[in-house]
Amino acid sequence: MTTVTARKGDPDWWRGAVIYQVYPRSFQDTTGDGIGDIKGITQRLPYIASLGVDAIWLSPFFTSPMADMGYDVSDYCNVDPMFGTLADFDEMMAECEKLGLKVVIDQVISHTSDQHPWFIESRASRTNPRADWYIWADPKPDGTAPNNWLSIFGGPGWEWDGVRKQYYMHNFLISQPDLNFHNPDVQKAVLATVKFWLDRGVHGFRLDTVNYYFHDKQLRNNPPMVYDPDSTGLETDTNPYSMQNHLYDKSQPENIEFLKKLRSLLDEYDCRTTVGEVGDGDRSLSTLSIYTSGNDKLHMCYTFDLLSPRFTADHIRGVVSKCQEIVTDGWVCWAFSNHDVIRHVTRFMETPDERERIAKLAISVLSSLRGSICLYQGEELGLEEAELAFEDLRDPYGIRFWPAFKGRDGCRTPMVWEAKAPHGGFSPGAKTWLPVPPAHAKLAVDAQEADASSVLHHYRQTLAFRKAHASLYDGDLTFLETQADLLAFVREKGDERLLFVFNLTRSVQDFLLPAQFASATPLAMPGFAPTLEEKVVKLEALDAFCAKL
Repeated sequence: MTTVTARKGDPDWWRGAVIYQVYPRSFQDTTGDGIGDIKGITQRLPYIASLGVDAIWLSPFFTSPMADMGYDVSDYCNVDPMFGTLADFDEMMAECEKLGLKVVIDQVISHTSDQHPWFIESRASRTNPRADWYIWADPKPDGTAPNNWLSIFGGPGWEWDGVRKQYYMHNFLISQPDLNFHNPDVQKAVLATVKFWLDRGVHGFRLDTVNYYFHDKQLRNNPPMVYDPDSTGLETDTNPYSMQNHLYDKSQPENIEFLKKLRSLLDEYDCRTTVGEVGDGDRSLSTLSIYTSGNDKLHMCYTFDLLSPRFTADHIRGVVSKCQEIVTDGWVCWAFSNHDVIRHVTRFMETPDERERIAKLAISVLSSLRGSICLYQGEELGLEEAELAFEDLRDPYGIRFWPAFKGRDGCRTPMVWEAKAPHGGFSPGAKTWLPVPPAHAKLAVDAQEADASSVLHHYRQTLAFRKAHASLYDGDLTFLETQADLLAFVREKGDERLLFVFNLTRSVQDFLLPAQFASATPLAMPGFAPTLEEKVVKLEALDAFCAKL
């Protein structure tokens, strides 16, 4: 067995790393106001470290009016009082250092809050020093918006401002105006906020909507999307945003030079990293390839390709194969869940009794892929998507499109720590910002700690298995031809070669070892015990097999 040692001081620590996403307002409340805080994160860091992850990723905790749960920043260089203080953040950083955890923070720089001082000044007149810091445009002669661009959160992507007598662009909420990255002063100001956190010791940045920074200067209309009405990739009946081919409101070529400036700044510091969020439809992997190539832009990116409802060998093989074909000089970060999508156990399972098996198989698949991986808080407990009443919703996206789309609150409910404590041990207060489902409380950390066969223990064992094999960090991946819905591939690095076979079907499947693998030695894989009889692997439903070649 090749053991991967701790990579402290390794500039490439991020390559193959396991990153645990913390959604601060739902992790641990220490004040009783029903909202998580930074002191709560610090309190639970030993738990995170016990999982065997390399880093934490903190969703936004900056000063914000919270119209979009902190993704509308009004001060990039401070902590919102809801979450605590900069001193609390520094204390958390010190504790992470003791525990060997790196810290990655969300950097939301494609847009700000309309309460940010930059925007307040920009909208005041057309001649002030920051007049061109946001995307302003005159109306058409009939008073309508400058073009047909749409907001992801519904309606036009433009809002009229009576003071400037112009429209400003917003890809998301009306209260989230987009910055004008064509202005060099905006780029300098944004990079200064990045430097602020680098100087405070953070190890990296998750870059929200990284391909949205630049827009087409000519403000050309997006053409309609040509799509197959039988395809599963578009939801045009729910959100008209998908009816456009977004050629001009994002993913502009000018972004490349800015990403190089960002990378140049990070390279002034030791062992730093970036992970970009790329939402670009069927162009996402191509965009990812461009943004991570050449070792002079982003370190890695993730897309939404595996955040779909499809947990099949055909889908996973197709996405990863395409990634390997396109991303030849870059690095990918995979995830099955995050704060924006339905929890993957709910997406993947066909019947309620599959919850635990799906949860275990999913992390086993994810941790075997080539790339870094992100885990979202609560998935290590096998939590399902919470069913919430409309009156409990806080997500403006869900409120806007209810009931066709129920929003993102169902995956953002509070973390559950103690099965028998009020609110699952999340808060000592009387009410939490989102309700804690009783079904979640039963799956709390303390309950699973007491059960050696729990999903939580399986996560720890699986991540330890990954860490024990160098080929799983950055080794090559080669797919094998298989029958039925089996996912089979070889991971190899140096003298280590591992064969993985995953049965993602609901029936027993046989896998005949290829002749060149006749001498394969079965390797105990946490949570699974398929049998090998005369070179035939017998896999139960939702089963996994590993062998050393």
